[in-house]
Amino acid sequence: MIPLKYNVQNLKARGVSTLLSILGIGIVIAVMLSMMALYNGVKKATTTAASKDAMMVLREGAQAEVSSWVTKEAYRIIRALPGIQKDSKAQPLISPEIVIAFKIPKKDNPKGSNVIVRGVTQNAFAMRPYVHLVQGRMFRPGSSEVIVARRIRDRFLNIDLGDTFKFGPQQWNVVGVFDAGKSAFSSEMWADVDYLGQARKRTAYSSLLVRPVDRAAFESIKAAIANDNRLKLQVKSESQYYDEQTNGLLGIVVLVFIVALFMVAAAVLATMNTMFAAVSSRKKELATMRAIGYKRRQILLAMVIESAFVAFLGGVAGIILALPVNFISTGTINWQTFSEVAFNFDVDRGVALMGLILAVVSGVIGGLIPAATAARMPIVQALREI
Repeated sequence: MIPLKYNVQNLKARGVSTLLSILGIGIVIAVMLSMMALYNGVKKATTTAASKDAMMVLREGAQAEVSSWVTKEAYRIIRALPGIQKDSKAQPLISPEIVIAFKIPKKDNPKGSNVIVRGVTQNAFAMRPYVHLVQGRMFRPGSSEVIVARRIRDRFLNIDLGDTFKFGPQQWNVVGVFDAGKSAFSSEMWADVDYLGQARKRTAYSSLLVRPVDRAAFESIKAAIANDNRLKLQVKSESQYYDEQTNGLLGIVVLVFIVALFMVAAAVLATMNTMFAAVSSRKKELATMRAIGYKRRQILLAMVIESAFVAFLGGVAGIILALPVNFISTGTINWQTFSEVAFNFDVDRGVALMGLILAVVSGVIGGLIPAATAARMPIVQALREI
């Protein structure tokens, strides 16, 4: 076996070339990771935190909460069904909610964009523990007070803590700012469900969020709702509902996916080219090693180890260069709800690992091809090459 000391000394002897190879691979991987982070951020903005166990109850045929209609009578019927979890006061964990779009001026567009305003009860917070206030206080029931997601506050005008804005005949007061992690609720405002319904003349809810005791209860409640002709409602898991909401983001998802795919191909080819150039210039050196007795497979293994190490360092450099994009916040329109979806670029573990794997695999292939060519070349011919 060729000792690893050979690889270490070789990298030291070609220090500038090695650093340039690492930097070149790192820049290409960073660009690729940035595009993958955009796709990852869009995906997480609609699906993160949605539960497979919680139930969404909507009007039959409704594709989104803004177009759904659940009567208060239906709410009372469903609330009485067996199999729903109880809270500490022995009350069913069911959250009736109203979802309405408010058009609000943006910081970069005075014409504004639609923002989802969700009317909720305290059960909404009990069933979504990842939603928590970071500034101010909770809205008071029966008032025109709202709390605003931090991401939305940063993108729109007049909705910071203490601000007042007008929509319709009402003046709405922002009394709190909340954080909902990377979930879809980071693009919303929340208000009291009863006041919002009265203000917008809504006599019914948009949806119900129900927490069943277990999977058997889930199926039992779903069957009871489907078989009750008075209701005319459909039931989905919360995760299924939010997965389907990505259809409204299909345009940007497809665009980002295509660009990311091209960037992945470019990253692979660029990494292979870098390693190809680094190894192919050493044909004479490899031939010398064969002349002193090393076998082809030993030489190839040494080149694979060296190429993998350089590519790995390039991948690490790419991840480090891409991490600052996590602080970039942007948004797009969900065409299911015609409202703003705010999200961050997201270089998470999965994205970083993919970048690292692509760097190493493409680096190994890029180093293996010229090494194999040199190893197969007659020793005398290789020694004559400059």
